[in-house]
Amino acid sequence: MPSTVLVGCQWGDEGKGKITDLIAKKFDYVVRYQGGNNAGHTVIHGDTKLALHLMPSGVMYDDAVPVIGNGVVVDPGVFVKEKALLESEGISVKNLKISCNAHVIMPYHKVLDGAEEKRLGENQIGTTKRGIGPCYQDKAARRGIRVQDLLDEKIFRLKVETALQQKNPLLQKVYGLQTFTVEEICDEYLPYARIMKPYMAETSILLNEALSNGKNVLFEGAQGTMLDIDHGTYPYVTSSSCCAGGACIGSGVGPKAIDRALGICKAYVTRVGGGPFPTELKFPEEGGTGQDALDGELLCDVGHEYGVTTGRKRRCGWFDAVVARYAASVNGLTDIALTKLDVLSAFDTIKVCVAYEYEGERYEHFPQQQSVLFHAKPIYEELPGWKGEDISGCRKYEELPANTRAYVEYLEEVTGVPMSIISVGADRDATIFRSGDWGE
Repeated sequence: MPSTVLVGCQWGDEGKGKITDLIAKKFDYVVRYQGGNNAGHTVIHGDTKLALHLMPSGVMYDDAVPVIGNGVVVDPGVFVKEKALLESEGISVKNLKISCNAHVIMPYHKVLDGAEEKRLGENQIGTTKRGIGPCYQDKAARRGIRVQDLLDEKIFRLKVETALQQKNPLLQKVYGLQTFTVEEICDEYLPYARIMKPYMAETSILLNEALSNGKNVLFEGAQGTMLDIDHGTYPYVTSSSCCAGGACIGSGVGPKAIDRALGICKAYVTRVGGGPFPTELKFPEEGGTGQDALDGELLCDVGHEYGVTTGRKRRCGWFDAVVARYAASVNGLTDIALTKLDVLSAFDTIKVCVAYEYEGERYEHFPQQQSVLFHAKPIYEELPGWKGEDISGCRKYEELPANTRAYVEYLEEVTGVPMSIISVGADRDATIFRSGDWGE
């Protein structure tokens, strides 16, 4: 099994958690390389569903070494809570490693995140208000605080004091909010250091040594391609590099170490927060009418489309092949895992967006101009559905209804990428492997 980067191909929430959990047992190391606890993924442990936001999915396997890489921003309070949650379920985190170079989300980051969203009003990005963006801002401005700083109280106090010289006037004079003191932050954060210290490591060295010794590494992305800071629908994006290339920067390994790029695509598309979404089927409360609104509500209800991190109702739409082709290009995808195919069993007919139309021009490739994307109209191909046929029990591709197979094969045709894994239900075993190297 080669080392692999697993990446979302849409706007996140593609079901990466299940796929990572499913294949992680084939890898010696599982690495989170970007984002923070703004990501959310559900994993299954026995009969229990666990919602994780920071821990790599590989933590579920005793033989795997889960790694939080240098590209991740870490909220120590969330780390401690998730550690306790896992241990209460009998899941050990003894193998976990945290990069000493990962940046720390501070209390003022979270306050500033929420304050800026409120200031933006109708133009807000739709962040989770977890402090992710402000933490990455400080990282880029070279005034961030890293995990290793927690180990030296003198350095930590000095860095907090320096940060507050910039943050407190901003909080008070711009946003009219309460300021922070060095003491209250130290009182909260320094105890975290004692809990986190056993897990801290030079993870870049660790991973490169593992690769040199022939170990298999899974690089687990969060969010999705269209939320990437460089390649997504800017400015309605996250603050990190979600694409496959971000795995190298966020973990400290070279590009030659990665042999395979597995993209995760939902059988339809969802999005949380603001920003353009060409195939969106607007809900009635958002001004949607007619069949589109009914289809959107049905996708949301049957697919249980509510954010793991926020609980927000996700915007829903038909599969967008323009986005999928773009994701295949920027990530260098070798194959795709198609998730939540069973949700489409609720429909008589299913639409696939194959191109956009704007001012009489057809776009088969993702438009680079924001003004085009905001006003683009989807051009659909309509395929017959398999309404009423329960596919959740299928374990072989040949067991799927003919129309279901036709849909999968049509998606392969319009994306140009083979679909090696097909998820037909939430359970781990509700999966069809079309490529023998992923299967049992």
